[in-house]
Amino acid sequence: MQRIIAKNLFTGESFLSNAEICFEGNEIKSVSETNALDTDCIYHTVTPAFIDPHCHIGMCREGEPSSEDEANEQMDSLLFLADALDSVQMDDAAFRDSVEAGVLYSCVLPGSGNIVGGNSAFIRNYAKDTNSALICRSGLKAAFGYNPMSTKNWKGTRPHTRMGCLAVLRNEMLETRAKLKDEKEANKLSPRQKVMKELLERRTVLRTHVHKSDDISALLRFADEFNLKICVEHAGDVHDVDTFLELAKRKIPVVYGPVDSFGYKVELKHKSWKNIRFLLDSGVEFGLMSDHPVVLQEQLFCTLRYFLRLGVARSEAVAILSRKNAEILGVQDFLGTLTRGKWASFVCWNGDPFDMASHPVAVYAEGKLLHSC
Repeated sequence: MQRIIAKNLFTGESFLSNAEICFEGNEIKSVSETNALDTDCIYHTVTPAFIDPHCHIGMCREGEPSSEDEANEQMDSLLFLADALDSVQMDDAAFRDSVEAGVLYSCVLPGSGNIVGGNSAFIRNYAKDTNSALICRSGLKAAFGYNPMSTKNWKGTRPHTRMGCLAVLRNEMLETRAKLKDEKEANKLSPRQKVMKELLERRTVLRTHVHKSDDISALLRFADEFNLKICVEHAGDVHDVDTFLELAKRKIPVVYGPVDSFGYKVELKHKSWKNIRFLLDSGVEFGLMSDHPVVLQEQLFCTLRYFLRLGVARSEAVAILSRKNAEILGVQDFLGTLTRGKWASFVCWNGDPFDMASHPVAVYAEGKLLHSC
């Protein structure tokens, strides 16, 4: 049994002073308050490992030219069978930097140049190869709005407008739904139609890139048309509370961000960190992304400063990158909080994590010490 003592412990659910974490193998055995503060294994603060719910790490790699960027496949606009994991390379130097910053887990998604980009991969940032990195899947990537209509020069069937984008996907979904209503035809689904079947049966989440309120409205109409289970990704241009209130009413989560990015296109002309107020006021379920390399994943924790500025308590801010992201991705049974039975993945700090001079001095993943300084 190993033990870590923390003067300050953020569990992802609550805050404890003078607490200890006992773990064996990859599992936390107990978390409790303690008076044993004379041990060598004492740290100023301990937090859960951080989770990035939307990024392209390992696909867009440090030190490689943009021509080798693998986030987007240009051969067609609907890639139901593409798998983000197939383009992840674990020798990306960004993985090392993320681990040292306490970001131990990533949901890697294809880019947003295609209407349907492919399957997601929830991975360990510290794995040696992609087979040992993969933990589970967390939905199918789609994109509405400007991005998929901006790639009209790529190969395949390409929309020039927002309505064209939805029309291309609607046609495929209608054909699949019609087949499923015919007993004989239902047994003749193509591989891509089998993926759509999972969407139509709400067994797969459609993780949809979308920034503007009207594009979110179009997504909601489309989701209603086919009774889809969806997650809104980005929402950076939403600058009023009404859109988020509607998502909260429908219990549709938002993977928000990236907060510190540059608004490089028209559909981000209203982008501002101040829009976070509308997110908070609505009560919508949300997590926070880096969209790496748009914002470096190692800087993800720094973007929480805006939430503190808007009155979010520190324990709740930590929960955004741990518990809330885990819940949206469906991995809350083993990650997201420092509680008994979950993975012993946590970050030990030399000071207050929200102090710019503080940094992780020990990082544990599934009970193993990955980084120390």
